Amino acid sequence: MNILILGSGGREHALAWAVMQNPKCDKLIVAPGNAGIAQIAECADLDIMNGGAVAVFAEANAIDFVIVGPEAPLATGVADRLRDAGVLVFGPSEGAARLEASKSFTKEVCDASNAPTAGYGHFTDAEAAKAYIREQGAPIVVKADGLAAGKGVIMAFDIQTALDAIDDMFGGAFGGAGAEVVIEEFMEGEEASLFVLCDGENILSMGSAQDHKRVGDGDTGPNTGGMGAYSPAPVLSAEIEARAMEQIVQPTMAEMAKRGMPYQGVLYVGLMIKDGQPRLVEYNVRFGDPECQVLMMRLGAQAMDLMHAAAEGRLNDTRVNWGDDHAITVVMAANGYPGSYEKGSEINGLDALPENSKNMVFHAGTKAEGGAILASGGRVLNVTARGDTLQEARDRAYAMVEAIDWPGGFYRNDIGWRAL
Repeated sequence: MNILILGSGGREHALAWAVMQNPKCDKLIVAPGNAGIAQIAECADLDIMNGGAVAVFAEANAIDFVIVGPEAPLATGVADRLRDAGVLVFGPSEGAARLEASKSFTKEVCDASNAPTAGYGHFTDAEAAKAYIREQGAPIVVKADGLAAGKGVIMAFDIQTALDAIDDMFGGAFGGAGAEVVIEEFMEGEEASLFVLCDGENILSMGSAQDHKRVGDGDTGPNTGGMGAYSPAPVLSAEIEARAMEQIVQPTMAEMAKRGMPYQGVLYVGLMIKDGQPRLVEYNVRFGDPECQVLMMRLGAQAMDLMHAAAEGRLNDTRVNWGDDHAITVVMAANGYPGSYEKGSEINGLDALPENSKNMVFHAGTKAEGGAILASGGRVLNVTARGDTLQEARDRAYAMVEAIDWPGGFYRNDIGWRAL
């Protein structure tokens, strides 16, 4: 098969790496890709937000299967344009992608399907939102309703922080994503991510992971897009996973089908777990980043077969073959992230690192220039390793991190601490 992956981050590098392990892949193009992806696949300069352009490109390059990596193209209907053109695609429709693109929509669906989640209020007016905050008190969670690249969530432990978040959101700090806000009850517990594949009718669980959202060791500092992850997540036991599927995922999928928006693709189910009971934090309509990196490290070549089965509606006779192993990824970010950060610093030492089924450095924000690898984003590298135990995987990952010569970057030293 000729395969096209849309995206340019560490998630897409991991997807490309897994797809390339599969002998059914004859040719792989990634648009637009990055410096690391360019080492294993062809990269194409393509506007992935333009569904018509993507469909034309797919036809011109005899593409058999398209995998959409990020949420933004899904939210603008790129998958719909490809399906209209007769191209097989992995990713939900624009309507179904509202599960991530609109937090208030997700809350409506949860209400309709009785899926357990945080109590909330939805506001289009700053003063009404502030009145609700004063009434509810702190701690409380303020969320931009739309897509904000994983940064539109403010955990406010005092009322003033929450009120400031309202001013920021309605003041345009998150662009159009903050034109509406959802204010939620603060849920206590341990957070974990469940990933399920859906083909419009059938649902298949494909494993768990735990992300580290805060920028600093010990889960301190502001939220980020994710500073590291590991899989599996011990807190998400088989019993709790079964509850999440029965009480949250299956009712949501049934409600989406009832609304004429059957879901096809991967569904990232963010859960808060307390006393053995899962509640929904959020849905994402694509693989998490950096959770995808650890999932792909563990799945390898079968990842492509699973995504292909979901796209073709064959999940009812498909299984995930997990090994009894663990994977961990450590994000190396540019100094200053998640605030303003410097671009263009040179990264050395990558060529000397192993690249195999147990050790990989997935590039996120990099570019190649004059034979050098330069940082071009906030999250820059995902140093990823697999082992028989989480400790073994962790030791292997941090050994690679320490071998990378990049004074312009930093990383957390405690990825995996909850499980270890």
